[in-house]
Amino acid sequence: MRSSNPALSEQIFRDAAFTLDDPDRMTLQGTVYKSGVLLTLTFASAVATWMLFFAAGPAAVMPLAIGGSFGGFIIAMAIIWNKTWAPWASPIYALVKGVAVGGISASVQTQFPDTPIVLQAAMLTFTTFAGLLMAYTSGLIQATENFKLGVTAATLGIFGLYLVTFVLGFVGVSVPFIHSTGLLGIGVSVFIVIIAALNLVLDFDFIENGAEQGAPKYMEWYAAFGLLVTLIWLYFEFLRLLAKLNSRRN
Repeated sequence: MRSSNPALSEQIFRDAAFTLDDPDRMTLQGTVYKSGVLLTLTFASAVATWMLFFAAGPAAVMPLAIGGSFGGFIIAMAIIWNKTWAPWASPIYALVKGVAVGGISASVQTQFPDTPIVLQAAMLTFTTFAGLLMAYTSGLIQATENFKLGVTAATLGIFGLYLVTFVLGFVGVSVPFIHSTGLLGIGVSVFIVIIAALNLVLDFDFIENGAEQGAPKYMEWYAAFGLLVTLIWLYFEFLRLLAKLNSRRN
């Protein structure tokens, strides 16, 4: 059982596992419910920030969005460091990250006023989620060991590339194909979207195995948090890809 999501790893459930007959163990139903709660909080926070953006302007919102991005990262690291904090920290993460999602989404939307690019990215994210969940539950897609290894390696490579790009940005060096609207740039974005989507399969498999192993109840919040991390990443990658495609048309 392996997930490339840094919030979800095999050792986490192994260390926290209870016996299967424990009444306070993790369940699939409980994880689904808590995932819904976190998604609702993220959506509510994002909508509020979106409305503030168009009411007060970018200057009032973008500092909040940047703060939400860094704040979300700090909270995520705290949850990963201490999993027992997940029941109260993951809702805070959802609210804080929603500010970043709403602010960045509104900023991108202003660049393409004639195209509902944010709505398209959101629809693509959730249709991808639904499609992969159906494929996984039906057995059409199976998280085999080779599948997990391939997706994990690709994900680590992507985050390594992002880290290098971030560091080089401080010295004024840009990696052109990351932001390029050319065929290479679009191809890179398509590849990253595919890898982000396939991480959902690993997350589904991880959550299912965690419930079967009898992880403690608080791990439902932790697993829901990990799934939210993947969904937000997938949404932003869809938004980036759509922005590139629309830029080519203008």
